[in-house]
Amino acid sequence: MYIYVAGPLTKGPRPENIHNALKAGERIRNRGHIPFVPHLYELWDIVSPQDYEFWMEMDFKWLEKCDALVRLPGESSGADREVQRAYELNIPVFYGMEDLTSSKIWA
Repeated sequence: MYIYVAGPLTKGPRPENIHNALKAGERIRNRGHIPFVPHLYELWDIVSPQDYEFWMEMDFKWLEKCDALVRLPGESSGADREVQRAYELNIPVFYGMEDLTSSKIWA
C-alpha cells in the first residue's frame, strides 16, 4: 500500500519533526508498504523556494495516489488539511503509528 505520512513540519523544531516523519516512513517501508513523506519537500524548497500553497497542491496530488494516511501527533494546519482532503477522497486516516499498526492494512 501507498501510505501518506502527515504531521507537523513548521510548528516545533523542524529537524525533530522531519526526523519523526522519516522514522514513521521507515517503519512503513520496513513493513513492505510505500511511504510518501512530504516533509522531504523541505530540502527541495531550499533548492527551489516556492510558496506554501505550491507545496500543499503537490501534497494533495500525491495524496490522491495513496491508499491510506497516517496523521502523526502534533499541531499542524497543513496536516489537518491533508486529513480533511483524505476524508474527501475516502482514504482511510489513521491517527498515529499505533493506530496504523493495529489496523487490518498493517497485516
